[in-house]
Amino acid sequence: MDVVEALKIVKKALTIERYEHTERVVDTARKLANIYNEDMEKAEIAAALHDYAKYRDPNELKRWILREKGLPKDLLQYHHELWHGPVGAYLLRVEHDVTTTSILDAITYHTTGRANMTTLDKIIFLADYIEPGRNFPGLEEVRNEAWKDLDKGCYLALKNTIMFLMNKNQPIYPNTFQAYNDLNKRIKE
Repeated sequence: MDVVEALKIVKKALTIERYEHTERVVDTARKLANIYNEDMEKAEIAAALHDYAKYRDPNELKRWILREKGLPKDLLQYHHELWHGPVGAYLLRVEHDVTTTSILDAITYHTTGRANMTTLDKIIFLADYIEPGRNFPGLEEVRNEAWKDLDKGCYLALKNTIMFLMNKNQPIYPNTFQAYNDLNKRIKE
């Protein structure tokens, strides 16, 4: 599979606005992959496919989480917006024979992050966060840092996300805290 085929697959699954977002994420991921010496093809494919299950019915996502052994059941205790990454990676394996673990992991963790993120994980996480169509408080600082220091960019994005959720009195998925703590430690070293 190449990025053209990946985009064809997601175009059928997304709204026009979300597809345009996906194209911007692909472009941003390309630029980040170039800067941080990551496999360009993997970055393009993971970026193209990252929101594959975004518009699946939450009840369908919940059924997959309950049914499949490899999907974390604790996701069900958190907002359904987090479900599309892990379920999307699973469905891409089943429905489109995507088997590259690094691509599937980057899709799985693109909303939550995780401790010990790979370079590809960080690129997809950040590309989704900083793509040019986004606009929210704190974004410019993350954008500026992303091009200089991948870890610091991810750290700032995670920090913003945690603060946003705390201010809304929302629960925060443990992977997000673990990613934040891991990057905090790496930055200090």
